[in-house]
Amino acid sequence: MFEREQMQICQKYSADYVPLDLTAKVGLARNVREGIRPLNGLRHTPIDGTTGWYIWAGEILSKDDDFFLPLHASHLPEWSPLVIPYLALPPGWRFLILENYEDVWFDRAILNP
Repeated sequence: MFEREQMQICQKYSADYVPLDLTAKVGLARNVREGIRPLNGLRHTPIDGTTGWYIWAGEILSKDDDFFLPLHASHLPEWSPLVIPYLALPPGWRFLILENYEDVWFDRAILNP
């Protein structure tokens, strides 16, 4: 359903296209649904039924244990359709986006924590 947009983002940044398993889980902060900006995402290597994605809103990434909710990827269009085009970026990639701004980059440190 969103493949073309996701492929375009991957091509734009010369990144491999790694589609989501919509039945796998993302770590999603509650504040994403509140409309706070910017939206941030980073993708670890997927393990144990996860996509590897952690997505939050705002300037601060909380270290609280309950900051991220486990949510099936299929629910993301309801929570934040703005992030959908970026979710086929492979592990190690990050984004910071607003409605009229995007910053997308590879961060090797995500793969070697």
